Amino acid sequence: MTSLIEQAAQRLEQLKQAGVDVGTPPAPAPVAAAPVAVPAPALAPTQAAVAAPAVIRAPAESGSKRVELDLDALAAQGFLTPNAPRSVMADQYRNIKRPLIRNAMNKGASSLNHANLIMVTSALPGEGKSFTSLNLAMSIAAEFDNTVMLVDADVARPSMLRMLGLPPGPGLLDVLEKEVDMASVLLRTNVDKLTLLPSGRSHPRATELLASDAMSGLLDHMANRYPDRIIIFDSPPLLLTTESRVLASHMGQVVVVVQAERTAQSAVQQAIAAIENCPLKMVLLNQASNKPSGGYGYGYGYGYGYGYGYGQTDGEAPLGPGKA
Repeated sequence: MTSLIEQAAQRLEQLKQAGVDVGTPPAPAPVAAAPVAVPAPALAPTQAAVAAPAVIRAPAESGSKRVELDLDALAAQGFLTPNAPRSVMADQYRNIKRPLIRNAMNKGASSLNHANLIMVTSALPGEGKSFTSLNLAMSIAAEFDNTVMLVDADVARPSMLRMLGLPPGPGLLDVLEKEVDMASVLLRTNVDKLTLLPSGRSHPRATELLASDAMSGLLDHMANRYPDRIIIFDSPPLLLTTESRVLASHMGQVVVVVQAERTAQSAVQQAIAAIENCPLKMVLLNQASNKPSGGYGYGYGYGYGYGYGYGQTDGEAPLGPGKA
């Protein structure tokens, strides 16, 4: 018995022979395949929502430049370096940094705003503030739990790059003028955990830039960007320019460097009064003799300590040859 398909084919052939146009048979309809369950790949957090994609913010240092410090040359000039043998001065800076770090990490007696922003200044030029700033930064960089940024905020007479043997370049003032971004002017160093921010090009309205909303916003960002970071500002002398007084209003801690047997007591008192609104101050006696002397007339002895006036302090101040 002939099948229906064979009969249909014979009938079509008969029609074609009779001259009837039977047309092209339609293509068969596609057969829908049965859906197969394929496990979807796990999505990264940034792929989870197309309508509202997550933003990945790179660290501030992602575009920073790396520089090599000549550590041997720095050690020869009396600066602390990571691999230097233990010394009296290194131990002195350990004593100096310890309360500063405790306060910066809000482990002190009271919580401070911007506690990790520490300004190092002096009453007059040549008392060793830049020497102290660099050594303090080097000492903090040796910590296991903290990183440190050293900012050359002495915009009138910057010295940090010169001390480190580095060429001049853009920095803080250029960022405030919005000519460059922060990441592009930061300098990573061959000292682990130490980053530099130069002062940048000189500007006739540097004081106004430091007092601007841009500076306030930048300092807030710097203070809160990394919880383990301590930022040291080498600032101008308090009695020489107004920039340091403006900076002090943003700081959580201020270190006032006083050169032993040189700076008049009245100058120190005037400098302390200029930053009376800063919540916490340290007075650090630089180039002090190991032997107490009754003829200096400061009333707080040879050492360093916290206070608003000239109360008794203890400890020893660094004996390095800092003059900057």
